[in-house]
Amino acid sequence: MESLVKFVQDEFVTKKDFPEFGAGDTITVFYEIKEGTKTRTQFFRGVVIQRRGSGSSETFTIRKMSGTIGVERIFPVNLPALQKIEVNKRGKVRRARIYYFRGLTGKKARITERRR
Repeated sequence: MESLVKFVQDEFVTKKDFPEFGAGDTITVFYEIKEGTKTRTQFFRGVVIQRRGSGSSETFTIRKMSGTIGVERIFPVNLPALQKIEVNKRGKVRRARIYYFRGLTGKKARITERRR
């Protein structure tokens, strides 16, 4: 049964070509918003906290600070409204899911940049 689901996902779900990114990276996600009959592009820039799932059900969580309030948003990788993803900075972290990042403030909340 699982192989049948995987087959259908691989065959019928269109995959978009996005750059490689992981936890700790700072990315900008451009996505389309429909308001009535109009559509516009909005972006969300923040640090990737996690990537979860595989195949067509894969999602990633981004956290940004809006003033003093932390805002997190979960995006499915295969969301039709996603237009493009830009990797602004590659972060050096030692975990795949950096939930501890939620509790950090100030200079402790900085993630060092990964050398190339």
